[in-house]
Amino acid sequence: MAFSRPLLALILGQVFLHSCMTGVRVAAPLLMLRQGHAEWAVGLLLGLFAAAPVVTSLHVGRMADRHGYHRPMRLAVVLTAGGSLLAVAAIWFTTAAPTSGWAELDALRSAPRSVAFAMLSGAAILCGVGANAGLIVIQRTAGRLVGGGGIEITRVFSWLGLAPAVSNMIGPVIAGTVIDAAGFGSAFLALSALPLISLWWMRRVPVEVTAARSERRPVNSAWGLLRNPGLRLVLLVNWLLSSSWDLHAFLVPVLGHERGLSASAIGLILGTFAAAVASVRLLIPWIAQHLREAPVLAGAMLTTAAVFAVYPLATSALAMAGCGALLGIALGSVQPMIMTALHRLTPRQRHGEALALRSMTINGASALMPLLFGVAGSALGVAALFWVMAAALASGSLVARRVGDLPGGDAEAFRS
Repeated sequence: MAFSRPLLALILGQVFLHSCMTGVRVAAPLLMLRQGHAEWAVGLLLGLFAAAPVVTSLHVGRMADRHGYHRPMRLAVVLTAGGSLLAVAAIWFTTAAPTSGWAELDALRSAPRSVAFAMLSGAAILCGVGANAGLIVIQRTAGRLVGGGGIEITRVFSWLGLAPAVSNMIGPVIAGTVIDAAGFGSAFLALSALPLISLWWMRRVPVEVTAARSERRPVNSAWGLLRNPGLRLVLLVNWLLSSSWDLHAFLVPVLGHERGLSASAIGLILGTFAAAVASVRLLIPWIAQHLREAPVLAGAMLTTAAVFAVYPLATSALAMAGCGALLGIALGSVQPMIMTALHRLTPRQRHGEALALRSMTINGASALMPLLFGVAGSALGVAALFWVMAAALASGSLVARRVGDLPGGDAEAFRS
């Protein structure tokens, strides 16, 4: 499948939907800190963005299998925009009068903290669930619009993998700029408009003819997918690599602080990692015909293990940036391969449920692993935590080699 208008619509739909969530994820914790909330409350708020989708992912996947793209996507837009508007309400209802700029921050310090925390927690839940729902629906639709085999699926998901990288830049930039210029209320209001752009691009996606006629299944049927040993292996590999991503984001600031690096140097290291991820995903569509899932996944795990083994030994910002670049290349190549294998191993009428299971493992890891990393890091030290994960990844590469090549399903019918 060439880069087409429907694919562009899916990518931009995810960009603007996800940008709203990432912007709220930056602005809401900053708002809580300005209100004087404790750090543990801010951490709990951030955890809700990932924890809430764990509960709802399977329902979203089944909904996508029954109704296709458009109805679940509308729901995702409503939830995400509604979460940002709830954050606006958290300001309006907890301040004496609407204000802007630094005057708003002074008013926020005297706001009822419990009310603000409850409303911002609700905003985090809505934005997290909405963005995750859109991700599942968009990924499922992208896979079903592909008319060819695994190579074309790999290309499509490489292009689609650029959306999170772009949205992780757009949302925080909009949030920070508007907060400084007009205050938190205006920032949340501006972010709530971004999902509406996704609605406009949704019209460019073909309507799936067969989705509405999909048969309903028992509530617990999704777990039957785990009887497929190939799918279990893919989810295990995905969990290990996703945890590696979280470990890097968690430990680089800690390690940089121990090395006496400045905030800008630590930001440069993380930025180098993000640039490497985007670069390899831009490259994959052009070399997809030479790639196979099992070798790429195993190679990525071994490379990540090797980088983690030497990361604690890096003493300068330049050396850590080099490690970050190698890590970005390895982890950036994973998502298209995981998605290709998942679509190949799962019945086409149940792709939504399979994507939901993957989403549950990723969001569960994002919600729980930082806490475990913090506890283990305090007990073992940063270096030991890197080395333990390196050993786990090296062992996991043996599992990745067993991901077999199974035939995919027939293409589904779509109409414009």
